[in-house]
Amino acid sequence: MLDAEAVQRLRSRWTAIREGLAEYYAGPYRQTLARERRDEDDLFALIVLGEALGVPDPAAYYSAELMPLLATDFHDWHRRMGMPRSPLDHVTCC
Repeated sequence: MLDAEAVQRLRSRWTAIREGLAEYYAGPYRQTLARERRDEDDLFALIVLGEALGVPDPAAYYSAELMPLLATDFHDWHRRMGMPRSPLDHVTCC
């Protein structure tokens, strides 16, 4: 039977092995996954803010409640989209 200290050492070794394997397999794809995540976030912002930008939105009723969630990232989003100033009259961030 193993004592508590031996069990703790064994757990820490398995944790180190698990973290090492995760880094080995996911490490090379981290930048690609981050880029895809950013692209998905940009598309989501465009869909939610489409009505304010003049694009007809059939789901405007449902996406209006999501606008406050985008307020914190709005400045970064419109800069990535190539707009130096906020395209919305009622949202001024810069």
